[in-house]
Amino acid sequence: MTNTNYPSASTPPPSQPVKGKNNKNIIIGVLAACLLGSWGYLLWDKNKSGQKIDNQQGQITSLTTEKTDLQRDFDNALARLDSVTGANNNLSGENTQLKAQYQKDIDAKKAEIRRILSKSNATEAELKKARTMIAELNDKITGLETEVARLTGENQELTVANTTLKQEKTDLETNLATAASEKEELAKTVDVASTFSASNIQVTPVDEKKSGKEKVQAKAKKVDKLVVSFDVENRIAKSGPADMYLIVTAPDGKVISDGSLLNTRTDGDKAFTAKIPVNYEQGTRKSVQFPISQTDFATGNYKVEIYHNGFKIGEGVRSLKKGGLFG
Repeated sequence: MTNTNYPSASTPPPSQPVKGKNNKNIIIGVLAACLLGSWGYLLWDKNKSGQKIDNQQGQITSLTTEKTDLQRDFDNALARLDSVTGANNNLSGENTQLKAQYQKDIDAKKAEIRRILSKSNATEAELKKARTMIAELNDKITGLETEVARLTGENQELTVANTTLKQEKTDLETNLATAASEKEELAKTVDVASTFSASNIQVTPVDEKKSGKEKVQAKAKKVDKLVVSFDVENRIAKSGPADMYLIVTAPDGKVISDGSLLNTRTDGDKAFTAKIPVNYEQGTRKSVQFPISQTDFATGNYKVEIYHNGFKIGEGVRSLKKGGLFG
């Protein structure tokens, strides 16, 4: 058999349409791969975008929650501040200085915190700043509470001390009033006790002769004067001048007087006849004598009363008759 390069009559030649079909399949595969790749990229990008949105949403939620927490903390701080300020306003003395010491810084922090919390798009940094300032505000309020507590304690101590002083003052005033009353009563007692007593009271009707001689007279129409004599004494009365008062009542019931009045302690105001100054020496008995003169003495009883210190200390009666001797 002879080898040759020519094809035999029984072997058909390669077909052109088979090659073209392979190329088309390749193109379709490439396009499919590209389409699948695009879908994959789009799916991956969508997943990434969704994750980013979720992260942003989480951050927004976190910031909103933090802002809400900060607002709650701020409100609580303001409530504490209102409470301590109210307590401070009830204090006196140092409250003005204390309020000035804290108020300026507190007001500044309150304003800045309100500014941050009122922003709808407050950043994390701003919220962090607000949190720090709220903590500082609470520290200030704590300091203010401490000062108010101290002042309240001091105020309570002052109140107790003041109450004690008022009670002591009341007790002192009561004691002084009691002492004054006792002193007044003692003075009254001493005053009453220093009143003289009168004894040996005598009323002598006297007829004065032209020669100057005096004679006890029996007849009323011849009597020129009534001589009143008596002794006075008091053991506790001090030495010095003392006034004795005579009240002589005539038979007609009228007091022999020029209209002068004596204020007595038991009988009110009474007209008196004569005021007799006596120079008394303590511890002795003093004799007193005083004449009652008038132009005409009537028949009947003449009553003589002796007063000292507003009290009646003695009395006597003398009768004048038309005739006969006096008993």
